[in-house]
This record gives sequence, C-alpha cells and structure tokens, in this order.
Amino acid sequence: MASVGAIDFPKEGFDAVIFDCDGTLVDSMPAHFDAWCEALGSYGAGGIFKEDVFFAMGGRPTRDIVVDINSEYGLKLDPEAIALAKRDAFLRKLHLVELIDEVADFAKSLCGKMPLAVASGGSRYVVEKTLKLLNCSDWFDEVVTAEDVSNGKPSPDIFLKAAELLGVAPERCLVIEDAPPGVMAALAAGMQVITVPMPLLDRTH
Repeated sequence: MASVGAIDFPKEGFDAVIFDCDGTLVDSMPAHFDAWCEALGSYGAGGIFKEDVFFAMGGRPTRDIVVDINSEYGLKLDPEAIALAKRDAFLRKLHLVELIDEVADFAKSLCGKMPLAVASGGSRYVVEKTLKLLNCSDWFDEVVTAEDVSNGKPSPDIFLKAAELLGVAPERCLVIEDAPPGVMAALAAGMQVITVPMPLLDRTH
C-alpha cells in the first residue's frame, strides 16, 4: 500500500463520506499519466501533456481534457479515440496501482457505520475494475462516475448525484479528494472537503 502521511480526518459533523478514486483512495496517478502519454503518442501528440498540467486536471473526464488539449495546441484529436486508447493503456498498467493506506483505513473504519460512495471522473468500467482488483468494492454503497452525470468535475454534479443516491443532504457529506477540480466540485456542492496529499515516495527500496 502507498502512504501519504498523517491526514487529519474529522470525527464528527458528517453523515456520509464520498471518496474520489484515483489519487485519493488509490495510488494510480503515475499509471494514469503514463497511459495518457502512451495514448497521445500513438496519435502523434507525444510529449505535449506535461505532468504538472496532468495533476492539475486530475479528476476531470478524459474527453474533456482532450478538448482542452486540442484548444491549447491547435490539434484535432478525436476525444473518443484518445479516451479509448488511454483506457486500454491504463488497464495494461492496472497491476501497478495500490490503495493509499491512510485513506483506505479511514474508509474501512466507517464501513457499515454510515453511507459511503466513490465519485470518480473515470469511466465506470475502469473504476469498478480498479476497486475490484484492490478488494475494496464492498466498502462502498454507491459508485458514481463521469458517465452518470452531464458535467464532470469541477462541476458539482457528480458529488450531488452521490449524495442523492446515498440519501444524505450535501451539507452533511464529507468529500475526500486530491485534485483541484475535485476540490472545487465538492465545495460547489456545499460539502466539506479533506484534501489528500500526493503519496510519499517509498524509500525502503
């Protein structure tokens, strides 16, 4: 499991918790970035997506990011084709992902005690496959993905949908997030937010 160091999780003031997946519950961002590079490279656009920009856009739907890349660089990449290539590249790297232990421990401590959900900008197929691989699917009552809402993060739609499915008022939901678009989305939904830092490098190897 990956570690991010101590996180000051609140102990009260909420009735449900909604977790982002990539970079929050799961240390998968390096694999996602590599998958982006591979997908863009296969369409002649290698090297244009910088790592700092990637992390700043974390949580946004793949297609939305491709639209932004096209606008930024004057390209005409097919968002659907890039999204599919990126998904397939990530699935080949899925064995590299692992739970972030502090967040996973927090989720496990609440499992069965209050409603829990995952709200991810990823595709349902990839998110559910990731949760299943890491044996944590059963922790969550609901999984909401980019395919379930009209507007992805930083729009609040995905978190509002999760709150609705959990049957909890948005202001009584705590969101665990790592990326700026997700934090903005949670705040726009009127929810409390805890930000997860990037995983620490494992210095034991």
